This record gives sequence, C-alpha cells and structure tokens, in this order.
Amino acid sequence: MAILKLIGLLRPRNQLLHKRLPGEGVRDSIWQHAINTLAGFSTVRQNIVADAGKLTGRVFAPYSVFKGKAALSAEPRLPTFSKLDSGGVKLNRRGVIMLTFWPSVGERKYDWEKRQLFALSATEVGSLISIGTRDSCEFFHDPSMLSSNAGQVRKSLSFKPNADGSGYFVSLSVVNNNLKTNDRFTVPVTTAEFAVMRTAFSFALPHIMGWDRFTNQPSESVSQSPSKVVPQLMETEWDR
Repeated sequence: MAILKLIGLLRPRNQLLHKRLPGEGVRDSIWQHAINTLAGFSTVRQNIVADAGKLTGRVFAPYSVFKGKAALSAEPRLPTFSKLDSGGVKLNRRGVIMLTFWPSVGERKYDWEKRQLFALSATEVGSLISIGTRDSCEFFHDPSMLSSNAGQVRKSLSFKPNADGSGYFVSLSVVNNNLKTNDRFTVPVTTAEFAVMRTAFSFALPHIMGWDRFTNQPSESVSQSPSKVVPQLMETEWDR
C-alpha cells in the first residue's frame, strides 16, 4: 500500500515535469534530472521492499551545477572486479570521478546531446581536493598519447580561482581533429559548491580505488569472470 501511495503521488508530478520539457533534440536538463530523481526514488523504494532491505537497482545521484552558459555534473564510477578461483576478488579496473559538461541553449535549457566527459583518476582527484582558494590545477587527457594518433583528440580540464576568491572557473576544452570540432565549456562554481565537490570527492576516493572492499562493503561491480562487468560502469570519457 505504501508503494502504491508513493506512485500515486509521483505520477502527477512526473506528468507536470514532462509537459515542461522542450522539443525533440533539446532537453531541459534541470527538469530531466528531476524526473530521473523521482523515478529513481520510486525504483529504490520498490527494490528495498521487494528484497528485504537490499538495494538492487543502480543509484543515480550526480551532483550538478547549472549556470548561464553551461552545466556540470559529477558522479563516481566504481571499479570493476573479477572473482578468483580461490574465492578472493581481484581488481580489474579502477573507478573514476566522471565529470559531464553540456552547453546551455536558452534560459534554463541545456543540450544533453552535446555533452562531453572527463574522467578524473584517483591521483587527479587528490590534486583537485588539495588546492587552496588561490590555487589552480589543470589536467590533460589524450587517449592516443603513446601512439601515432597522438594529438588527434585532446581534452584539457582546469580549475582556476576567481579574482576575489569567491570560487572557481571550471573549464573543459575538447579538440577533436578527426571531427574538426573544438568544444569549450566554462562553469563558475561558488566556494560552497566547490566545498561540496571537495567533500564528496574525498568520500568517494577510497571507493573508486576499490579500497572499500577491505571493509567488506557490498558492490554490484563484482563479476564472475574478467569479461563480465556491469556495462554502465565501463563507460569512459572516450565512448562518444
């Protein structure tokens, strides 16, 4: 009965949110995230009840910042593991903090189809959470750095402080010589917003390293063989 009541309360709100979405090809990301949150909440509640307290569905909980010219979201992507014949668990691939940028196309409207990704490694997360109010940091990614195709696709992410010390400018530049494109996103974040990111990244750091396994925390990323992993966890910044 509790689930039925919850669904009844969510349904009219979802209908209202769908009416406010823009036309095909351009999405209002704020409302879309609200819909995903409501749908995810409903699913989580059902899974908890159905499985006697066990959370079986993937949880979507990005931290998002929407500004005038672009939006930014961050969420952890957990590592993947394989199960050994001895009964132990072996790390296959470390996790990351995935940053997603997408441009504004109007007032409170953002084009999700033009999003770009940047995956922060554990060391890069360490660099980011250690900067001060007057410090800056910059990261460069090239998937073909050690091959003859080096420089064809380059990504540059920077965190630079505001002149008055009230926050940071977070900028992502993506140059794709194959597609002849050059995308740039800049999202100003306040001191409070950066404090949330710093605290969340610090909390997520041992989890993306796989160290939470030492405390016997449950995870959905354990596979029965090295080739069997959760597809969503394998998404990288170079998939697009």
